[in-house]
Amino acid sequence: MKNKQAQGTLPNPNSGVLYMAYELGQNQWKLGFTTGLGQRPRVRSIQARDIAGLQQEIRLVRQRFQLPTEAPVISCYEAGRDGIWLHRYLHSQGIVNKIVDSASNEVNRRARRTKTDRLDVNKLLTMLMRYQLGEYQVWRIVTVPDPAVEDRRHLHRELASLKKDRTRHNNRIKGWLTGQGISLPVKGDFRDQLEALRLWNGHALPASLKSGLVREFERMQLVNQHIRQLEIHRREMLKTSSQACIQQVRDLMRLRGIGFNSAWLFVMEFFSWPAFHNRREVGALAGLTPTPFQSGRTNQEQGISKAGNRHIRSLAIEIAWGWLRFQPDSELSHWYQERFGHGSSRMRRIGIVALARRLLIEQWRYLETGTPPAGASLKTL
Repeated sequence: MKNKQAQGTLPNPNSGVLYMAYELGQNQWKLGFTTGLGQRPRVRSIQARDIAGLQQEIRLVRQRFQLPTEAPVISCYEAGRDGIWLHRYLHSQGIVNKIVDSASNEVNRRARRTKTDRLDVNKLLTMLMRYQLGEYQVWRIVTVPDPAVEDRRHLHRELASLKKDRTRHNNRIKGWLTGQGISLPVKGDFRDQLEALRLWNGHALPASLKSGLVREFERMQLVNQHIRQLEIHRREMLKTSSQACIQQVRDLMRLRGIGFNSAWLFVMEFFSWPAFHNRREVGALAGLTPTPFQSGRTNQEQGISKAGNRHIRSLAIEIAWGWLRFQPDSELSHWYQERFGHGSSRMRRIGIVALARRLLIEQWRYLETGTPPAGASLKTL
């Protein structure tokens, strides 16, 4: 009897807990339920975003596994298109939910591996139980911002999207004109200059091309109008708002070499909402941490991880180049010049990434303590 018990399934330390995983699709959701290791998962499908159907499946699975209504429920799903609204709904229902960074999931490394929604949801269930049992390195959990913090991001993200749209409209107009052998800057008087344009043979522009250019110019003018409105709104917030995040923008702008746009992006995307505990977390969230590869006699550095906010990472590197120009007397600039300034072009580019990481950490300390980076000069706003 003892041998049979020893060879069987070990007692489940999480009995009484309902584990739930979601595979979220555009039209259908795959749900997986289990009560612990050794329990065959119950897999069901519901229509996407069907909250009533989700609650019905939870009630049915509680009856199936004979769990009381007050039994705790722990769930997870991969970060993706559906965002975090489902996470907030689950928390409002008393369900503990984890949003998983899909890039951190374990995968089979075979050249051809089987992949289905059912297998994916079963894998998520297994990893969720491992995480709850203390294996915290099994994946990475996404930090969910407050609704107010999330809403503050829309302003600068919409502005960046509009600027990209403006560039596309401008390039399209120039491309159409270049195809006819004409080079013309797209300015406010573009419509008037269009009337006087002539082709290589002296003829006027074709009617369809001309009307298309006018419509494209009008769309670009509308985008420019929206950009001006958003920029005016941001400037008014900077002057009049008493929010803590706006004050952080003002503080960052006092550092010479950091302007309005970069300070706004740094604060709204990076510094204003996560609770950083140390410098390692700052570098990790920006994806600026090293990734060594060591196995046997092999020992090489693969570069930075890039597992972070790519907008902040690219901006931090850009600001690092500007820091060398506008803050030449700071300790960070001296450190860069001594270590990388006399090296090759490749070494200087590697060094600027290291400088970007250190500068991000110094900015975080400056916002936390009010002490600027050593040797840095401040400007009057």
